[in-house]
Amino acid sequence: MTRRDFDTTIGQAIRQQRKDVRLAIVAASCAAAASVFLMGLSGWFITGAAFAGLAGLAAVQSFNYLLPSAAIRLLAIIRTVSRYGERLYSHRAALNALAAIRARIFDQILRVRDVRAVSAGDAVSRLIHDIAALEDNLVRQPSLPAAVIAGIVGIGLTLFAGPWAASALFVILCAIPLLIRNVTPRLLGDSAIRVAELHGALKAAAVDYAAASPEIVAYQFVNPLREALESQAAALDSARVAYARAESTIGAGLTAASGLAVAAVFGLTQSGPVETILAAFAAASAVDAFGGFARSLSRDSVVAESILRLESLMKVGAPNADLPANELGEVGTIEISFGGAPATLVKGTRAAIVGRSGCGKSSLLEVLAGYRPAERTKLVSINGHSLSDYHPFQLRQSFALSPQDAQLISGTIRDNLRVARPGVTDDDAWEAMEIACIAADVRALPDKLDAWVGDGGNRLSGGQRKRLSLARALLAGRPWLLLDEPTEGLDSDSELRLIAKLEQWLDHTGTGLIVATHRPALLALAKTRLDLDRQRIFANAAAEPRARD
Repeated sequence: MTRRDFDTTIGQAIRQQRKDVRLAIVAASCAAAASVFLMGLSGWFITGAAFAGLAGLAAVQSFNYLLPSAAIRLLAIIRTVSRYGERLYSHRAALNALAAIRARIFDQILRVRDVRAVSAGDAVSRLIHDIAALEDNLVRQPSLPAAVIAGIVGIGLTLFAGPWAASALFVILCAIPLLIRNVTPRLLGDSAIRVAELHGALKAAAVDYAAASPEIVAYQFVNPLREALESQAAALDSARVAYARAESTIGAGLTAASGLAVAAVFGLTQSGPVETILAAFAAASAVDAFGGFARSLSRDSVVAESILRLESLMKVGAPNADLPANELGEVGTIEISFGGAPATLVKGTRAAIVGRSGCGKSSLLEVLAGYRPAERTKLVSINGHSLSDYHPFQLRQSFALSPQDAQLISGTIRDNLRVARPGVTDDDAWEAMEIACIAADVRALPDKLDAWVGDGGNRLSGGQRKRLSLARALLAGRPWLLLDEPTEGLDSDSELRLIAKLEQWLDHTGTGLIVATHRPALLALAKTRLDLDRQRIFANAAAEPRARD
């Protein structure tokens, strides 16, 4: 996916929320206008009341304080309601738009050509931190229209002090955006990018370390990792302090601009004190309205950097331009050859892959399943084409893999089984678990399907994780089932029971099977045996001698 495609994706997501964005802009503009009117009226009211008090009892009794006080309350209510509306509609637009963007990015991750190319911690950091930067940018979109409206109202009220005062405010308000656009990148650009990078790196490291927490504790590596994380956190804190100082400098500049506007009103006024105070308060409020716009600009560099990181994540799942655009369709035949006559596996065929450890059994299954890209090789072909002629995402639609190292998501047993495909019911889940011989274990749990498996399934034993992974592969409903040491860690009786149930399921569904194993009992399922160690193919797996482990 190119930068233009990514920008188009963001644009489409935002356009779908046009109504909420417009409502947010209207609400923000109303809040800004009400704030300026409120400040101006408050200044006029306080000054007028003070002069009435100085003039004596008769002036106090004749002073109409009811209408101004009612107007002040009304403006305060309008400002509060408008600010609530701005927050409501801007956040709703941002959340809905970014939900679509986050789903699109996650879809691209699922299409990655090599699952090893994406770090879990890095992906989590980008999906959370970088998306949050985009959300903040969308939420702040109404800040510019609101600042413009506040400026117009402020200039209008400053006319009570005379045209020269209004002209001075106009010049100040025009200068503020220009100064902000030029000064903000210099003060905040580098520090904002550094904060984003360090925050993402810290979060990615924490997630990656958490995945290996049992090993970290077992090998007493806690203290070195704590020191490493503390060092990263200290660097992040320093970057945040530098960013806060730069942001405070901009805030101080806006405060100075507000003071300059008030001084200009007092210095150029052509009216009485009451009108001058009204104009001064309105001018200060108008300048203050540009604070939100300044904060929005200060985060532009962060947003730009976040977009670049998200764009690179989107590119990971993009098809290689060198790959032929072959449509896989239904996997009719799988041909495996070691240089001689190939073994042809048709739909429903069962084959076993054997050989010594490290000869490539798991790698072959991962290539077939689309977990990693295939090399340019004639060893395996599908429908007459080399595996390298297909994008791995295409292969994932036809093969369901239960890997040797079963990976579970941090959730419930039901959550892990529903990952297989949409529409998995509890009855489907129990049926698959019966075949995988884990149903009894789940029924013994207090929460059954709602039992929490922990991070990566650490609350389950290794055998339970493997059998739950097998049940998930069965639920996927793919034409081909790929199993990597599915009975490893099981006792003989449990292994034979699982094999018998699996064979019944294969006969009933007509699903093809390719299993990598060192266990002789599993060879009875296969009609073809592929010996990667000896580079030989046997037509009858059960009849031929077993390869050395």
